[in-house]
Amino acid sequence: MDLFSRSWAALLTAVAELPDEDFQQPSDCAGWLVRDLVCHLVIDAQDVLITLATPADTEPTVDAVTYWKLVEPPTGEDPLDALIPRLAAAYGEPRLLKFHLDDVGSAAARAARLADPALRVSTRDEVLTVGDYLSAYVVEWTLHHLDLIAQLPSAPEPPAATLAAARASLEKIAGTSFPASFSDQDALLLGTGRRTPTDAERTALGDLAARLPFVLG
Repeated sequence: MDLFSRSWAALLTAVAELPDEDFQQPSDCAGWLVRDLVCHLVIDAQDVLITLATPADTEPTVDAVTYWKLVEPPTGEDPLDALIPRLAAAYGEPRLLKFHLDDVGSAAARAARLADPALRVSTRDEVLTVGDYLSAYVVEWTLHHLDLIAQLPSAPEPPAATLAAARASLEKIAGTSFPASFSDQDALLLGTGRRTPTDAERTALGDLAARLPFVLG
């Protein structure tokens, strides 16, 4: 629960501090500008609110690790992915996107703090505890924080604790470990295909290099 709050607060702060011109910079989400990614975060925050308000009375079917599935890389043909840039453009001014994300995002943060970690909720046709659901979202927030700042060197990075937690989760999801010499940030970027390994990194990865990327869905 603490890591969820820390990762989300860091991401909301990073967006709030962005100059308007940075909204037109590319993000690390293929085909999306920073403004598109911020619009996606609004929808993510809405999803958190919806899920926390959707209790379930059956046994959990997934946990924080099995919530994520390894999927094929996006092709850009998903209808929702195509909708995001149009929706983001409709906001017009970055301040309106910032306002909406702060409004919905703050509500999602409050709902998470107030939720019982043992409560079971339903999302994506699965059932899991609130604690596991919020733990799964640490990966989402941390990766998107890295996406946000990919071309913005002056923007703040995710907290070290959430980078470490996201790396540990990715290793569990993938069923493998990245070389200990890799920083948590590099392990996440390389592991999810957000960065291509250098020759030295490919050598360190060994057979694991052929399995990359691990795309979460």
